[in-house]
Amino acid sequence: MILRRRLLNTVLALSCAALSPVAAWAAAFSSDRISVKTEGEGRDVVLVPGLSSSPRVWAELVKAVSGYRYHLVQVSGFAGQPAGGNTEGAVAAPVAEEITCYIAQQGLQKPVLIGHSMGGTIGMMVAARHPQAISKLMVVDMFPFLGAMFGPPGTTAQSIKPMADDMLAKMRAATPEGRAQRTTAAINGMINNTAMRPGALDDALKSDPDVSARAYHELITTDLVPELKNIAVPTSVLYVVPNGAPVTPEQMDGFYKMAYSSVKDIQLKRIPSSAHFIMWDQPEQFQAEVKGFLK
Repeated sequence: MILRRRLLNTVLALSCAALSPVAAWAAAFSSDRISVKTEGEGRDVVLVPGLSSSPRVWAELVKAVSGYRYHLVQVSGFAGQPAGGNTEGAVAAPVAEEITCYIAQQGLQKPVLIGHSMGGTIGMMVAARHPQAISKLMVVDMFPFLGAMFGPPGTTAQSIKPMADDMLAKMRAATPEGRAQRTTAAINGMINNTAMRPGALDDALKSDPDVSARAYHELITTDLVPELKNIAVPTSVLYVVPNGAPVTPEQMDGFYKMAYSSVKDIQLKRIPSSAHFIMWDQPEQFQAEVKGFLK
């Protein structure tokens, strides 16, 4: 079993050499799509923030839940970081591949991956497309097909694309003032804890507008539901009823249960009295959920 694992890591590392400018045997990881900082000691846990966010979303978790080595991922183009390899094209899918490369090149032995929002999408991509890369997956408030929330029943990635294209064009054409107003309104709707809004807003406004717009378009037009059957690791999904959503908690429960029905080992839990940033709106409950999941 150990020999098989080492062989798999070698294969992953060699394949990553073609995807990353760094040789597979390099001691330090270098990438133009992500940067990674580590904190703590113990079992490896990879933390991936969401759209236009930074690792600051995990700060309270890292302090409260010790005994682990956290790998804090920063996506290039977000929160003031240079766009680098994310200057054009897709963002989430290439970043998922880069994180898989990071895991292989650093010799991590099946780390746990926790992703918030777009980070959850990236986590699903890693788990479905590289089933041996991680040991567990936690998705924090993300559907496997975000586009389903923007269209009528039966919406597909193809049918929602015209709307997503129009949204992308409008985001690209927005003035700085218009973008700031829209971003402020979005952050206020996604975070109930007013004390945590300024940090999230700072990250969002410092993000490259085009990288964020393209990543959002990618999320809306990417349907991962057909790939979920490939996820073989224990998976936990924490979710909320978004502020202003015209659905009951029971209806939201049904949506998530249906969306994730093909995952073999799944736990779904709705977090009450929280908006999208669960780690800030309900920090104690979020930390307790993560502690239980990691054990």
